[in-house]
Amino acid sequence: MPHPLLPSMLTAQLGLDAPATLVDFDVDGVLRPLLAVGLASVREDGEQAPHQHRKGQLLYATRGVIHCEVESGVWIVPPQCAVWIPGGLLHAAQGVGEAECYCLFVEPAMAPVLPAVCCTVAVSPLLRELITKAAGFPTLAAPHGAQERLVATLLDELAAAPVEDLHLPMPRDARLRRLAALLLAQPADKRTLAEWASRIGMSERSMTRQSLQEMGMSVGRWRRQLHVILALQRLAQGHSVKAVALELGYENTSGFVTMFRKAVGKPPARYLAERESRQI
Repeated sequence: MPHPLLPSMLTAQLGLDAPATLVDFDVDGVLRPLLAVGLASVREDGEQAPHQHRKGQLLYATRGVIHCEVESGVWIVPPQCAVWIPGGLLHAAQGVGEAECYCLFVEPAMAPVLPAVCCTVAVSPLLRELITKAAGFPTLAAPHGAQERLVATLLDELAAAPVEDLHLPMPRDARLRRLAALLLAQPADKRTLAEWASRIGMSERSMTRQSLQEMGMSVGRWRRQLHVILALQRLAQGHSVKAVALELGYENTSGFVTMFRKAVGKPPARYLAERESRQI
């Protein structure tokens, strides 16, 4: 099985040892406006160490779910979605289930219209095919002619890709960070907001105000977003909808399905099935 985020073919091309990863070579030193790497397996036991590079990076999941941690929060990448990470940000990625992905590295000068912040985007069939084609380009040779035109089209499609709300922002305030840690450790806990506020030494009003200021959402919405992200991870690992609902503290499956549908527009089984059916 290929090492996380690095197919054996690329290992050979770059002259790296077999256990090397993308972190082990200078991505910024590859003189291409866009470097596409695929198809890589991302194992659950192969979490990357936090790292950064000048180039922006796109992680496109074709199978399974990828968990990506960046300085400002956590992004979840389900099948047929991608996370865009602007250059210079410290980040790490880990697979959930049998995850596979493509990696794109983009020179900042080539991506002036791409988002300046991290985001999860939906990958259209056209963008998928462009990524696949770009991954077949010679790794260390400069693009020319048709390759240059394809890269330009790929970047245009990426800039136009719809953003999906699969981000869990992390607070800076120490008390809110403690609350986030408690909710992550006990996602099924049914304490009221007033009880949580008391536990972290804040009034409910102050907790709500600080949460809106730092994360752009209330604690209640943050907790629902946490449930969506945890649900996607568990479902990708093969857990049933019923088991996930119980683990997250819902009294029945219908309540969980309703919450999930409101968050992403579709029930969980259909949401993942539609993405899996569009695999390459």
